[in-house]
Amino acid sequence: MDILQLPPVNWQRMSDAVDRVRQRLLHVSACLKKAGVPYAVIGGNAVAAWVSRVDEAAVRNTRDVDVLLRRDDMPAAIAALSHAGYVHRRVASLGGGAMDVFLDGADGKIRDAIHVLFAGEKPKDHSSHPNADVTESEDAGEFMLISLPALVRMKLASWLEKDRMHLRDLADVGLLDRSIVDLLDSSLGERLIQILENPE
Repeated sequence: MDILQLPPVNWQRMSDAVDRVRQRLLHVSACLKKAGVPYAVIGGNAVAAWVSRVDEAAVRNTRDVDVLLRRDDMPAAIAALSHAGYVHRRVASLGGGAMDVFLDGADGKIRDAIHVLFAGEKPKDHSSHPNADVTESEDAGEFMLISLPALVRMKLASWLEKDRMHLRDLADVGLLDRSIVDLLDSSLGERLIQILENPE
């Protein structure tokens, strides 16, 4: 794209983009709660929620919504979210395999979708540890938030570049330190030490 043809910077569009993610998270959470489907908000929004409890200026925006569900609850989740206008798809995952997503309507984009991870399952075949269970969560008022220990374990197990960035965000506001290392198995503990010793 020719940068000379780009429209001018629009602060309202930037603000609206952030707000749309928030509204989608709250809407999806309300739909799942109404349908009695256990879930937990995970991923970048969970990191932002935890970071905001310490320093709202350190919050990093994210473009999509990640939720943790039990596979047995997927039919109920599909019914609830389809009724609310979301469109279920199975799409290719960046790490290989397929991923379940809910598009924001028939014309929704994957980058704006709700991404589903399954509780107790490895997110990728090569992942070192399974995902947490939805019971490892707390009521954050407007949604169920994955617990900090479970979030940290999942980020350490996934170990993608964005996961390491999120772990550094948590460490930067004092939510992670060496006292947590003893609560992890050796492989995850070694990864956390890498994060703590290389904050940049």
